[in-house]
Amino acid sequence: MVLFLDFNPFDNLLCILLGISFTVWFTLLLVFIIVPAIFGVSFGIRQLYMKTLLKIFEWATRRIERGAKDKNHPLHKPYSNAIIAKEPTSLEEEIKEIRRSGSNRDLDSASEFEMSDIFYFCRRGVESIMDDEVTKRFSAEELESWNLLTRSNYNFQHISLRLTVLWGLGVVIRYGFLLPLRVTLAFTGVGLLVVLTSIIGFLPNGRTKNFLSEKVHLMCYRICVRALTAIITYHDSENKPKNGGICVANHTSPIDVIILASDGCYAMVGQIHGGLMGVIQKSMVKACPHIWFERSEVKDRHLVAKRLSDHVEDKTKLPILIFPEGTCINNTSVMMFKKGSFEIGSTVYPVAIKYDPRFGDAFWNSSQFGMVSYLLRMMSSWAIVCSVWYLPPMSREEGEDAVQFANRVKAAIARQGGLVDLLWDGGLKRGKVKDTFKEEQQKLYSKMLVGTQEDRSRS
Repeated sequence: MVLFLDFNPFDNLLCILLGISFTVWFTLLLVFIIVPAIFGVSFGIRQLYMKTLLKIFEWATRRIERGAKDKNHPLHKPYSNAIIAKEPTSLEEEIKEIRRSGSNRDLDSASEFEMSDIFYFCRRGVESIMDDEVTKRFSAEELESWNLLTRSNYNFQHISLRLTVLWGLGVVIRYGFLLPLRVTLAFTGVGLLVVLTSIIGFLPNGRTKNFLSEKVHLMCYRICVRALTAIITYHDSENKPKNGGICVANHTSPIDVIILASDGCYAMVGQIHGGLMGVIQKSMVKACPHIWFERSEVKDRHLVAKRLSDHVEDKTKLPILIFPEGTCINNTSVMMFKKGSFEIGSTVYPVAIKYDPRFGDAFWNSSQFGMVSYLLRMMSSWAIVCSVWYLPPMSREEGEDAVQFANRVKAAIARQGGLVDLLWDGGLKRGKVKDTFKEEQQKLYSKMLVGTQEDRSRS
């Protein structure tokens, strides 16, 4: 029996060309990105890329401003629905004003309750709906100008033919070149992290294992940073967290971990996951004492506090990285810090992270995008540009409880990062308003009525 094989020269040539292309591709990645990432050096390509983008954005902004001057242009929109903020006043002052405007009687002769008081609470309710301090912290940060990403404004790409062509060219560059490059780097960084940490896990505990673990983590995180084309500026590095301490930072995105860990090693805290994330967690904990909790253990505050306190008591272990807000905020503010991290009594190292939204929105709206969709948006953005400030270490003062300490640290982070300091709990993103907030307004109103009655009895 004779077997005939049909060889097509064209197919062979195509396979050779593809092989050469892949070889050249990975060689360029290795020489210009992976190797520099391993040694923590940069050729300045990303900085040049960022400066070029800024010049393009400036040109696009000038084109937009010209279009906005045309009253018939879609950009020229009336602002009649804008909310004009007014100076805050107390509940008692506003209700007194309503009573004066709605009645000719003297305020002192008014009854304990008047129907007109309802208008105050109705108005406050409408104002809260129209300008909700909590809800607007979970939407994309508004840009002053278009950054040539359709997701940032759905009207700007139709301003002129030049801008439309430029936008189309940007789509080709981002999805045709940058996205494949970034995906390749991401798989390389994550793959190396899983393989190398698993190998290091077989070594006996000691200085050698700790040294290799730190080097591997830094190397892999720096490769992942390149996968996002992240341009990070670190300030005040002399305040970097030290072993046996707790690093707390404001939380905008899951990539906050990569941003911080590419400049120093941390012990991570989190819930055990399944799938690919679970594989990564299991391999990481073999090389470094990260703190992973089962789903049932997360709700046990005493168990969590005990494991955290045991970790920080060992001054040879890496500092713990915690995001006390418990959820991602849209890079405009800092919301309430959970007090658990501040009850341990260890030194706290605050860190402020501020992203530049002109190059890409780093905020993760977990209720709108899954992790895969979010990472796709990040890797198809122009770049991730951010600044990181290491603040001086802070300790709990005498007579200060955990809540006051948490608020003091939060205020320092907000002040340094140029963020709005809010007292609201980020958990309101998915939950209902606590009864305590409602009771607080009821107590204020009740106190005003009781105070009015006592004043009349005295007179």
